[in-house]
Amino acid sequence: MRVVVLGASGNVGTSVLAALESEPGVSSIVGVARRMPERRPGKTEWLTADVSRSDLGEIFSGADAVVHLAWLFQPTHDAVATWNTNVIGSIRVFRAAARAGVSVLVHASSVGAYSPGPKDRPVDEGWPTHGWPNAAYSREKSYVERVLDTFERDHPGIRTVRMRPGFIFKAEAATEQRRLFGGPLLSKRVIRPGTIPMVPDMPGLRFQAVHAADAAEAFRLALIKPVAGAFNLAADPVIDAAVLSDVLQARRVSVPPALLRTAVAAGWHLRLIPAPPGLLELLLRTPIMDVTRAREELGWQPRRSGIDALREALEGMRRGASGGTPPLAPDEGVGGRIRDLVRGIGTRP
Repeated sequence: MRVVVLGASGNVGTSVLAALESEPGVSSIVGVARRMPERRPGKTEWLTADVSRSDLGEIFSGADAVVHLAWLFQPTHDAVATWNTNVIGSIRVFRAAARAGVSVLVHASSVGAYSPGPKDRPVDEGWPTHGWPNAAYSREKSYVERVLDTFERDHPGIRTVRMRPGFIFKAEAATEQRRLFGGPLLSKRVIRPGTIPMVPDMPGLRFQAVHAADAAEAFRLALIKPVAGAFNLAADPVIDAAVLSDVLQARRVSVPPALLRTAVAAGWHLRLIPAPPGLLELLLRTPIMDVTRAREELGWQPRRSGIDALREALEGMRRGASGGTPPLAPDEGVGGRIRDLVRGIGTRP
């Protein structure tokens, strides 16, 4: 099997490459990224391309499967830029895959595609995927789900799988995630047990996480098993304020959601943090997912708990951990942080 992996240099992509490298049924891998990475896995050849504008036909030629992971989180202040990559780019990927005659398409959706749902019981893959309208990330994930609905109807001969993971963590992606969501003002020295004084305890602060290597294993299984449709991916236990308080060695303090949202909105509008307030709203509204289908039909079993994945990410942020690709590059230090502030946080890819 020849597999093309789009977005291969990121958090999930590097783990998917590692999983496919060890899969005997995969003969060759094409890793596609916007910037050429240094790491060179054995079966993988690298190509540079941008899903929003590059010619994907030649890249997909001769491929048996396409794994679509490419996604742009920044700039959060330029909704057109993220829409062009995430939505228009995804449409271009699906059309090119159909023209190339691939037999399998695996797309990385997200828990963020789901409509607001319960926090006290899990929902399966049949829960509506209309997203949360105030968050661009959720709107885009939801829109691509609708595009895939039409794609599956028009191309019944292509086995289409959509993965809906919770928060995906690993040490090598920790510095990237700090840059994307915390920004240059969040120093790695701050993220130490006992340094953060409090954790906000508020309704809705319950979410699920999964380690990138475990998520990648689900993608590998989806390629080699005759499955189709959507799969929720998350590890136990559900993470809430009590878990965060224990991990960070911080006190729980009751905080009205509106107050925290106002603080995040102020930081985002002042270009001090990259994460928009809509992401906080989304976090407080996404449902808890039932992962029974992934366990039973894929035979998927995460090896690490959600707490393990979270702890690894936090430790990675403290150490300044990084990987061998441009998205997972190490912290540029004080100079890089000053440049980010001058350019405007959340205004550039």
